[in-house]
Amino acid sequence: MTSTFNVVVQYRTKPGTTDDVLKHLHTMATETRMEPGNISYEFFRGVEDDRKITILESYRSEEDFELHRQTPHCLNLGPAHIIPQLESRTLSTYVTAASPA
Repeated sequence: MTSTFNVVVQYRTKPGTTDDVLKHLHTMATETRMEPGNISYEFFRGVEDDRKITILESYRSEEDFELHRQTPHCLNLGPAHIIPQLESRTLSTYVTAASPA
C-alpha cells in the first residue's frame, strides 16, 4: 500500500491583487503538474469571499513536495510575485493511504 502526500494552502489576497495572484498560480500549476512527483495541483477562488484562494496539491511523497519547493518556478513565483500580494497564508499537510489493491 502506498500513500499520497497532500498539501492544502489557504491565501487571502490584498485588495485588488487577486487576479494577478491567480495569473501567477496558473503558471505555477502548469509547471508543477510537469514535475515527476506531482499527482495534482488545483486552485480555487472563493465564492463568498473572492479574495480567498485555496490550493490543493498532491505528491507521491513528502520528499517530492520538498523537491517541488526547490524548483525554479516555486522559488521565483512565490517570493517575487505571489507572497507580496497576500494578506495571509496557511499551509497544512496530510497523508492519505491508498486503498489496498
